[in-house]
Amino acid sequence: DQAFSHGPGESRYVESKRHYEKPIPISDLVYLDRERCILCDRCTRFADEVAGDKLIHFISRGNNTQVMTFPDEPFVSYFSGNTVQICPVGALTAKPYRFKARPWDLTQQESTCTTCSVGCRTVVQSSRDELLRYQGVDSDPVNWGWLCDRGRFNFEAVNSDFRLSAPMVKLETGLVETSWNTALRAAGSMISDALAAGGPDSIGLLGGARGSNEDAYAWAQLADAIGITHRDAQLGDGLPVEILGLDRATIDDAANANTILLLGPDLKEELPVLYLRLRDAAEKRRSRIVEFATFETGMTPYAWKSVRYEPGEQPDAVAKALADADIAAQIASGDVVVVVGRPNLAESAEATVAALQALLATVPTAKVLPALRRGNVVGALTLGLAPSDADHDAMATLTAAAEGRIELLVLLGADPLNDCPDADLARRAVAGARRVLSIDTFACESTQHADVVLAASAYGEKAGTTTNLEGRVTTLAQQVTATGTSRPDWMIAVELGLMIGDRSFGSDHALRGVSTVADVTALIAADVASFAGATPEALAAAPNGILTGPIDVTLDPVVFSAPGRNRYDYRLVVSRKLYDRAVGTQMSRSLVNLAPGSAVHVHPLDLDAIGVADGSDVKIVSAKAGTVMPIRSNAQVPRGVAWSPFNQGAGTIEDIVDGQTTTTDVRIERV
Repeated sequence: DQAFSHGPGESRYVESKRHYEKPIPISDLVYLDRERCILCDRCTRFADEVAGDKLIHFISRGNNTQVMTFPDEPFVSYFSGNTVQICPVGALTAKPYRFKARPWDLTQQESTCTTCSVGCRTVVQSSRDELLRYQGVDSDPVNWGWLCDRGRFNFEAVNSDFRLSAPMVKLETGLVETSWNTALRAAGSMISDALAAGGPDSIGLLGGARGSNEDAYAWAQLADAIGITHRDAQLGDGLPVEILGLDRATIDDAANANTILLLGPDLKEELPVLYLRLRDAAEKRRSRIVEFATFETGMTPYAWKSVRYEPGEQPDAVAKALADADIAAQIASGDVVVVVGRPNLAESAEATVAALQALLATVPTAKVLPALRRGNVVGALTLGLAPSDADHDAMATLTAAAEGRIELLVLLGADPLNDCPDADLARRAVAGARRVLSIDTFACESTQHADVVLAASAYGEKAGTTTNLEGRVTTLAQQVTATGTSRPDWMIAVELGLMIGDRSFGSDHALRGVSTVADVTALIAADVASFAGATPEALAAAPNGILTGPIDVTLDPVVFSAPGRNRYDYRLVVSRKLYDRAVGTQMSRSLVNLAPGSAVHVHPLDLDAIGVADGSDVKIVSAKAGTVMPIRSNAQVPRGVAWSPFNQGAGTIEDIVDGQTTTTDVRIERV
């Protein structure tokens, strides 16, 4: 930048320069300009040593040496954007940012990524009041400066044409924009009518994990004031909130433990930067990883032991592993951290909880790192958007709505029609609820069914704080002006509470006196025991955030047993990929085509037994429903098991998943 500003206007180099075709797209997200490259080896070393994706390297020799991918193999890495950030000369550029602005045209602030729950520290950059780029910040306890590509490039969604810019109410002609006063009065009337018709139990509130701590706290306080018991920040795809009451590990604890027990999803797909941290721990031989999984994951090449099990057999697999002399000796050798999450959305969470309890019974000193996926799910659950028991969680709320027992369903940044493992239940719930109130940033499928839609500000448009999976509270920055008249979720909750009047916030309620987000942050620090000390002043002085403690809840013992199966059925595994049909990904132009698409994967011998060709359409039938999608041969999938990625568009597997059963068995038939 200084050379451009103050250096000579022309070069003294008079010889003929070497010219290459440029730019070369080496992936869907990264372009290569070979004329700029100085062969510094940063990108190739990152791909090899940090990401483990050896997809970019040097070719040729001498003065013909250049960086290139392998023939017919693009740079398909979830971490390719990091090579762009560390390139010192701009030889690698990012498609979403290329030629959008000069560095000296940008203004920036530090913030925290909320794409997943790792909570990577970022720099949010903008020009002319438009978000243009996210860059990783070197936060030693969390992300070491790295970002995954989904977290780095989904800023495009904030600038999407599908953003909600104003509140809307449903008329005979459909949803139409209106003023905030009109929309808030309509929403307040819906709440009052629901309370009059069925009391607080007739209102359900789902979501809140996509917003800030301040958003979650304000809505939890409103729910408390009204008396709403049906509430959950998860959508039937997580774990019980009582997991957060266990002795919680930090990311550093996990990366420095003698033994890491992985009892959750594929971290490379769901929590990519946590995967980088644990991969580094295994590669540097600080830790030994014992992985429990149905088939190979991104962590398998770095695991010391990989324990395989069929869906539903997770607790038994843990018991057998603990009886293994080598594993028992390794566990006894030092610190143990259990990374626990939801490995299979077609299986009850009770299987994972029972397996976790078996581990903790044998290793009571082990710490637990909850691998829950949504950005601020730990903050939302801790601050009150958690069910009091299983009879009031997301699946129970959706069931009540489907049965006509919910007068008003409030969707707080939630899209159950696309993000619930049991899609049929979600559809029946949205149709069965008498009225629907949606608070969202995008016009997603669920908002189309709402009676009132309140436009919420998006990431980068509002300040606040967030809490990552280890309980670390960090700041969020407002870098650009909010779209249209959209407002922060916490402000909507406060105004709605004031609109309802005595049936919500009393005259002495603390939220009546707030006027800024800092007021809400200070109120959280004063009111929530685990957030004590996380004041605005303390957070401003702590760039790596402030750790909160576990919440005061107890995980009751769980007894789980998988049902029997016959030799004609396949036991189903449904798990997430990094790229899917989630609204944030679909609204990002550069990410929209990266989802792999719907398919069911089976072992090659099972494919032969079914009698169809690889890629053919098949019908998959469960006890609940059937759907048609392509079938793929996959040697990593065990025999008798079928695997399908979640939320991949038309003909999706969630159409046949039953969220009320312990496991899901399917038959695969020729079309």
